[in-house]
Amino acid sequence: MKYPFLGWTGQTIGVTAPSSGLREQQQEWVEQAVEQVQARQMNVRLGETIWSHQLAESAPVKQRAEELNHMMTDETIDTVIPPFGGERAIDLLPELTLATYQTKWLLGYSDISTLLLSLTLQTGIATAHGPNFVELRSEEWDETTSAWRRVLATPTGGTVTQWASDRYQPEWTDEERPTGSLFQLTEATEWKALDERTEVTGRLLGGCLETIRHLIGTPYGDVQRFQREEINGEPILWYFEVSEANSAEVHRTLRQMAYAGWFDHAAGFLFGRTSARIIEDLTWLDVYQYLADETGLPVLYDLDIGHQPPQLTLINGATGTVRIQGKDSRIDLTFN
Repeated sequence: MKYPFLGWTGQTIGVTAPSSGLREQQQEWVEQAVEQVQARQMNVRLGETIWSHQLAESAPVKQRAEELNHMMTDETIDTVIPPFGGERAIDLLPELTLATYQTKWLLGYSDISTLLLSLTLQTGIATAHGPNFVELRSEEWDETTSAWRRVLATPTGGTVTQWASDRYQPEWTDEERPTGSLFQLTEATEWKALDERTEVTGRLLGGCLETIRHLIGTPYGDVQRFQREEINGEPILWYFEVSEANSAEVHRTLRQMAYAGWFDHAAGFLFGRTSARIIEDLTWLDVYQYLADETGLPVLYDLDIGHQPPQLTLINGATGTVRIQGKDSRIDLTFN
């Protein structure tokens, strides 16, 4: 594995939109995020693709790919963080010049996880699943969100710990936010284990289930090659978050992943909180239990991952150890 490193001050963040761009009413979000990031002694360079959006994409695929390729090879840019996710990041996969990429962080989630997972699987460069750029526009960063700086500043060989949040936001609304804060953290967080197995360790891989599933069976999602050549056959600790897919759809996707061999040598599964609907009487616990029964592996769920903020910063390729222990639940990431 190859781990990027982001120093604490004077670093430059590149912002490009490989999936969705900003509609006019959203553009101030980036400007607010720039202000907050600069206040924390980092520089920002904005790409052109972020300012437009049509046909469920920020710009034509060639333009999106060219800008991402440029930022990932530009020595004056230290880390790349898209403004948010979207729908069509998958378009870029054949256009990415991965062999020219520097070892630098690409951070994001939702549709961006399509690029994150594929990049790590193909190159062995670690990628970061965590807050997107517009989520940095808050005057105050809660402890869970702000951990992205600690995580991305962890040196190769180092270990960094993140703890379960105290509270989370169950849904996005247009209601007034608390002063200085982006999120309405109103509900008590509780990481849970499906059975008595409350600790699990493995090499982290994963992302948004609705988008990364489209890598199955393609050259961009060769899990077996990655496991064999990049991590010496170590077991994978899969993490997933679900935005909108219903319980039956997620069940089918997990079966497809199993049939494709993605879970052949796995350590367990981590699931983020979700507000997605269930189908008939197939609950989320039913989905998790079926997966556990079929694989014999531990399942931990309702973690700080995904579309119900705040969220952890997880590193594809790093060794993750998760412990469920009430309010002291934690994840340790080791960059080995």
